[in-house]
Amino acid sequence: MTVYGLHASHEQIPPADLLDAVVHAERAGFTAAMCSDHFSPWSVRQGESGFAWSWLGAALQATEHLPFGVVNAPGQRYHPAIVAQAVASLAAMYPGRFWVALGSGEASNEHITGTGWPRKDIRNARLRECVDVIRALLSGEEVSHDGLVTVDRARLWTLPPAVPPLIGAACSTATAAWCAQWADGLITVNAPRERLREIVGAYREAGGRGPLHLQVHLSWAPDEDEARALAHDQWRTNVHTPPVSWDLDSPELFDIVSEHVTPEQVAGTVNISADLGRHTAWLQEYADLGFDAVMLHHVGREQGAFIDAFGAEVLPRLDVTRPLPATAKEFRCV
Repeated sequence: MTVYGLHASHEQIPPADLLDAVVHAERAGFTAAMCSDHFSPWSVRQGESGFAWSWLGAALQATEHLPFGVVNAPGQRYHPAIVAQAVASLAAMYPGRFWVALGSGEASNEHITGTGWPRKDIRNARLRECVDVIRALLSGEEVSHDGLVTVDRARLWTLPPAVPPLIGAACSTATAAWCAQWADGLITVNAPRERLREIVGAYREAGGRGPLHLQVHLSWAPDEDEARALAHDQWRTNVHTPPVSWDLDSPELFDIVSEHVTPEQVAGTVNISADLGRHTAWLQEYADLGFDAVMLHHVGREQGAFIDAFGAEVLPRLDVTRPLPATAKEFRCV
């Protein structure tokens, strides 16, 4: 059975409204949640960028049972010791309810440090160093490290009862296979069925363990034209494949390169339909591919009607389960 959760998009929605949304989602039947960690939105039209870590503490307190995850890019905007401290504190206060996915990041968020944007191979090497530092700190070790990141005698004095999962974030087969070397699970985004099958296969064939997470971009409205227009307005800057999505460094640039993106192109990356039965079928397909957790991101800025409709008409048609406790030990046994 699959966990179906809500993705909270800080790029689009003010943090107070997102807090209301996850409380609403839990009451409507969603059994998990996650959020983005951005310094800037993907488009000027989206217009938000709340601080994920502040919000996560409030969201975990405001909900009763939901586990939460966040996708984070350590190494430039965040020192890995600070990420480890943030993870440890949340996991200590809310045992079994928090996980973090680690990725190499995008220039739009990381350029703010003014230190330049490294090549992808360097970013991956830096991420691997950060993962090792974070894992060692969460295990209670004192860490010193000299490499692409520098750590001097760091130690976490507040530790969680169990090390939470460090999930690998990947959108390609190559990155998925690489994540298998170190990750407690994998997260990717919706794509055509065969593409998802390839990413999952690359991770598993390389020895990847733990659960498979999928973030699904979708647009729903009672009217088909409205659903299409909403997706085109809010998510047309997100149709670009790497390296464009990695290397553009401002919402203004994303808007410029997306000026001529059509609604049909957006439909290639967003599940768009007014038909709740169609959405149900899409979500069931992801479960059938082996995804243990499917996180629903309605790309509209208003979340209430979507949460009510999916809670009443979609989730009851799916095999929904509550997730396992979020500790690395349990995730490795999935």
